[in-house]
Amino acid sequence: MISRFLKKTEFESYEDFLQNFKVDVPDDFNFGYDVIDRYATETPDKEAILWANDHGDVKYLTYGEFKRITDQCASFFQEIGIERGDRVMLILKRRLEWWYAMVALHKIGAVAIPATHMLTSKDILYRCHMAGISGIIACGDDDIIAHVNRAHRFSPMLRHCISIGPSVPNGWYDFWRGINEAGEFVAPKRNKITDNFLLYFTSGTTGEPKMVMHDYSYPLAHIITAKFWHNLHEGSLHLTLADTGWGKAVWGKFYGQMLCGATVFIYDYEGSFKPAKLLETIAKFRITSFCAPPTIYRFLIREDLSKYNLSSLEYCTTAGEALNPNVFDEWKEKTGITIYESYGQTETTLVVGTYPWVKPKPGAMGVRNPQYDIDIVDERQQRVKPMEHGELVIRVGEKRPLGLFKGYYRNDEMTEKRIQNGLYYTDDIVYYDEDGYLWFVSRSDDVIKTSGYRVGPFEVESALMTHPAVVECAITAVPDEIRGQLVKATIVLADEWKSKAGDALVKELQNHVKHETAPYKYPRVIEFVDVLPKTISGKIRRVEIRENDKESRG
Repeated sequence: MISRFLKKTEFESYEDFLQNFKVDVPDDFNFGYDVIDRYATETPDKEAILWANDHGDVKYLTYGEFKRITDQCASFFQEIGIERGDRVMLILKRRLEWWYAMVALHKIGAVAIPATHMLTSKDILYRCHMAGISGIIACGDDDIIAHVNRAHRFSPMLRHCISIGPSVPNGWYDFWRGINEAGEFVAPKRNKITDNFLLYFTSGTTGEPKMVMHDYSYPLAHIITAKFWHNLHEGSLHLTLADTGWGKAVWGKFYGQMLCGATVFIYDYEGSFKPAKLLETIAKFRITSFCAPPTIYRFLIREDLSKYNLSSLEYCTTAGEALNPNVFDEWKEKTGITIYESYGQTETTLVVGTYPWVKPKPGAMGVRNPQYDIDIVDERQQRVKPMEHGELVIRVGEKRPLGLFKGYYRNDEMTEKRIQNGLYYTDDIVYYDEDGYLWFVSRSDDVIKTSGYRVGPFEVESALMTHPAVVECAITAVPDEIRGQLVKATIVLADEWKSKAGDALVKELQNHVKHETAPYKYPRVIEFVDVLPKTISGKIRRVEIRENDKESRG
């Protein structure tokens, strides 16, 4: 499939890739018609999705069936009044209906807004108000239904509430009944490539979530994600562990993977993540390619990996936050498989990554994606030298790079703040080494300035994570009259260490950091907690830790 959009699909080296990778983007590209329906016409029995839940149920979905169901779904949506340009939110966990509804919305030209099931009624109301949402498609779980109903009372634009079951309350449409009773689908006029396509609310590590809008070219930007970072091929069975409300779902469970001809594996589990169950699933279904946030790998390496047959795994990747080198090393030691990192944002696709021709460096994000012309600049917008910290920027130019968002929906002021003088400012502080690899330091507002030194949270967190007592940690700053700011560590301890929390362990951890990195970076303040505050997408909210500290100081 990707050969339809690439002049060259195989590359001999990273230099070849950098110079000759180019995507041909049709003026009216639509993922629903040009990928799903094309497969259904040419190879209807080709397997698109393998879905399995934690109750032992398994579903194989071919492209022929995929087209049939999404056509019926699109017809149903049209019949109840969902039109081109309407904003429709999906709260569907890891259900197959998410894939059906997404493709159906693409076909009729509506804007899909994936959302996590962890949203409260306040969160849903905020999204309805800000985006002008006219429809919500949700799991028929009691909690989700209750949250949507409470938000619905104050959302006059919300006209269509659709439940996939098992519960279909009064006033809601029944998703499967609607599909089964829908008439023949009549495709509307094709979209333009620049039309609004996909909207994400950022996870909001600081402030309220912003609305990130992408156009119809977005799926094509993920060819690199799947083909050259996940390293997928026609025989791949790929599992990305992510809720469908997160941007990581379309990075790893949908667009690029299907464009590359791989089969998407959906692991639909309820409740909290269980490392042992995940390992059993990988072994049982013979997963060949696996992607998960670094946090997941941290939990997996604490299991006895020798109990599981992981021989089917060919490739492992990670993104979402920086990977601690000790996790990289331990996973490689126990499985023989290297973890390939990358970096991107909700506003972009993969910007920096480790590709087949690039040898990973533990903890490094990798090198640039040829779709983006990047630089690292200081406060005066001057390029920094190797090993110096600066902000990662993307050159925009006259033609916006493939994969970069259209802008913040209904917020031109914020868009203009982030895109100035031909540069998109990522707000992320990084540095590059002598080989051109990029290393993440922190979000720009997370940098700590102590006694004249600049300290990035990740470097201290990486040092702490090499101590067996530490399961998770977050580094923030607290004010200090003498040093300006002090480095503070908020730490979640392993169960076997919780009884040892006290001054002696604080001193041990401080000395450990002094040994692992430059002594001035050690945390002078340490707090032990049961859990770290996180966004609904699982990222640590350092801003909340700082706010709590400020309140406690009065």
